[in-house]
Amino acid sequence: MAVVNVKSEIAGNVWKIQAKPGDKVEAEGEIVILESMKMEIPVLAPKAGVIKEIRVNEGEAIGEGHLIAVLEA
Repeated sequence: MAVVNVKSEIAGNVWKIQAKPGDKVEAEGEIVILESMKMEIPVLAPKAGVIKEIRVNEGEAIGEGHLIAVLEA
């Protein structure tokens, strides 16, 4: 299985974590929702697979390129 690092494309705050380690996600499935400039922006899985790790916490401020999750595809 391939390991895929899911990174943020924008800076913002982690508003809600939608998936936890062990969850199966489809391609384009929501992993977390970021809040930036009063907008909610979902971070999507690039491939179908299983969440191995979530590397952020709700309420945490993150920057562009921050590692959000590790996915086994």
